[in-house]
Amino acid sequence: MAKVTVKKKTARKGTKSVAGRIVKKKTAHKAADKVQAKPVKGYGQKDLDHFRNIIIEKRKEILEELQILKENMMDVTTGEYITENSTYSMHMEQGTDAMEREKTFLFASREGKFLNYLEDALKRIEKGSYGFCTDCGKLIEKERLEAVPHAQLCIRCKTKRGR
Repeated sequence: MAKVTVKKKTARKGTKSVAGRIVKKKTAHKAADKVQAKPVKGYGQKDLDHFRNIIIEKRKEILEELQILKENMMDVTTGEYITENSTYSMHMEQGTDAMEREKTFLFASREGKFLNYLEDALKRIEKGSYGFCTDCGKLIEKERLEAVPHAQLCIRCKTKRGR
């Protein structure tokens, strides 16, 4: 039987020996650099003030709408909700009257929900988390926040959720 000897090659710095071959090592710090991206910087104070003003203006509009809807739902003289027995009901068919009341309540509910979204957006501005997507953590586009100031998702994540 013949004895086989393997001659070990001397490895240089930055290399490693694999089965007798010298192979360049991948540097771990370069791979870590790719994984660790720079921290995402949020919007500046000027932009946050701009968004805050948009939200406050929309909030004011919603409160006005809610007041109008409340006036439509309530009898101004008694302060009670309008029922089928009111004078208003006698002039219309009861089914139409009930349907109009239901639509008014739905509009009021929708506006109230939207008002809550705006309030949450104001809180996020104060906490410093406004403008970041809750799914991917990236900064939401300025144009999107101007159109939908209470947005919590970037366009990409919003479309993914819609599917």
